[in-house]
Amino acid sequence: MQELFCLKANYSPDLMSVVKSSLSGEQEQKLLSLFGRVRLHLLYKASVHGFEADDFHRRCDAQGPTLLAAYNTSGYVFGAYTTKDYEESGEGLVCDDKAFLYSISGGKKKAPLRVASDDGQHGFTDGGHGPDFGALKFLEADAAAVASNPGTGFTFVPKDMHGDDLALTEFEVYRVEEFGGLLAKPWRTNIWTAEKRQGLMDKIKSYRPDISGVSSARVLLVGPVGAGKSSFFNSINSVFRGNMTSQAISGVCGKSVTTQFRTFSIKAGKGGKVLPLVLCDTMGLESLPDAGLDVQDLYNIYKGHIEDRYQFSPCTPLSEDAPGFRKRSTLKDQIHCVVYVFDSSQLLADEIVEKMAAIRKKTNQMGVLLLLLMRFIVNVLYLSLSLIPYLWFPLTGIPQLLLMTKVDEACPLVKESLADVYLSEYIYKKAQEFSTTLGIPLGCVLPVKNYSQELDVELRTDVLLLSAVQQMLHYADSFFENQVVDSAEADMAL
Repeated sequence: MQELFCLKANYSPDLMSVVKSSLSGEQEQKLLSLFGRVRLHLLYKASVHGFEADDFHRRCDAQGPTLLAAYNTSGYVFGAYTTKDYEESGEGLVCDDKAFLYSISGGKKKAPLRVASDDGQHGFTDGGHGPDFGALKFLEADAAAVASNPGTGFTFVPKDMHGDDLALTEFEVYRVEEFGGLLAKPWRTNIWTAEKRQGLMDKIKSYRPDISGVSSARVLLVGPVGAGKSSFFNSINSVFRGNMTSQAISGVCGKSVTTQFRTFSIKAGKGGKVLPLVLCDTMGLESLPDAGLDVQDLYNIYKGHIEDRYQFSPCTPLSEDAPGFRKRSTLKDQIHCVVYVFDSSQLLADEIVEKMAAIRKKTNQMGVLLLLLMRFIVNVLYLSLSLIPYLWFPLTGIPQLLLMTKVDEACPLVKESLADVYLSEYIYKKAQEFSTTLGIPLGCVLPVKNYSQELDVELRTDVLLLSAVQQMLHYADSFFENQVVDSAEADMAL
C-alpha cells in the first residue's frame, strides 16, 4: 500500500514521519477486487490530519476518483467510492452512476459487500461537511463517527455494512488511479539489446566537453526525500562496475538521508578510468518551509561555490564566510545540467510543487542575473572582461531534465516487463502530469528504474539508466555552447 510523507499532528514541526495505510494486505486485495487495474494513493488519514470536515476537504477536494475507508472497533472496514470531485460547492446532490458503498469485513472467504445506489445515479451531497452519501455520513459532527441511514440513496443491512458500530477508530481517503493498458504505439522508442547498452557505455566513456578548461560535465540531482537521487548514482555506478554498489548513502525515511553536498565520480569498471561525468547530490526537498534543501543555497551550488562534503543547514543558508565556501569558482566548478528526480509511484505534494516553482525560477534566471552582472562590470566599473578571465558567464538558464524513478512500482505492466515503459498508458499519463505540473517539457521527462533489491545488473534497466545519462551529457553540451568563453565576445554581447 502506498505511503505518504507528512507531519504527524502531535509531532514537533521539524519531525517528519511516513504515514502508512491501516489496511492489511488481505483488506487491500479485497478492496482492489472491487475495481479493475487501479492504484490507491493515500491522501488523508484522520488520526494524523484530524477528524474535522475542514481537515478532510483540505486534503481531498478536487482529487478525482476517491475511496473512503472507515474503521470501527468491531473490525469492519467500510466506506464509499465516487468518481466525482469534492468541491464544497454547496449545490446539493452530486450524481454519479459509478458511486457505490462497500464493506470488506469478515474472513478471507467472505466476499466484499458492494452496494450500488437505489436509482443508479445517487452520489453524495457536496458541502462544507464531511462526505455525505445519504445512507452513510462520515465525520458526522466533526467527530470520529458515522451516521447510518440505509434507504437514503443506498439500501443495505446495517449489520452487514458496519455491524451497527458507528464509532470510528480511523478514517482514510485514497485517490484511485486506473493503470489502463498498453498504448497502440510507444510514445518514445528504445532498443533493448546488449549492443545498445554497450554503445551507450562507449559514448559516455568517450565523452569530452567541447570547451576549454572543463574535463567533465557536472550534473546536479534535486528532488524530494526518498525520490531516489542517491540510488540513481549507485545504479549508474553499478552499471559500469557490472555488479551492485552502494557508494552513496540511500534509504527510505521521512527525513533526507543526504545531509551533505556530495560530488560523485564514476569509474569505467573496477580500477578503470574516471568517466567525464560528476553527479552532485544534495539534501532532499521536504514539504515544510524550514526543512530539507534551502532554495537559497542553490545559487551557490549552481555557481560552484560549495565544496564537496559541505554540511547543509536548512535553517541557515550558506554565507561567503562559512567553511566550505569557494569564493572563486570557474566553469569547471559550476553546475552544467540540473536533473529533478521524482518518484513516479507517489503523488506530488502541493508544498513540493511550490518549492519546485521557486527552484525552476531561480534556475531559469541564472543567465539573466549574470548578464546583468556583466553589464555592471563593463558599464559601471568601466572594466573590460578581459581583465577578469577567470570568470565564466552563462547567458541562459541551466538546462534541466526530470527523472521519473520507480516506474516498476508505479505500474504493474512495467513491473512485468520494463520494455513496456513507453507503452504503458499510466507511465505516459504520469510523464504528462509531471510535465504540466512542474513546467518541464515532456521531451525532458525520462522514466528510469534504479537498482534497489537486485543482486545483479539487468539489460533493460541498464539501457534506461544509460539513456538518461546520455541525455544529461547532451544537455550539458547545450550549456557549454551557451557560454561566453572569450572576453572579446563578452564585450560584444554587451
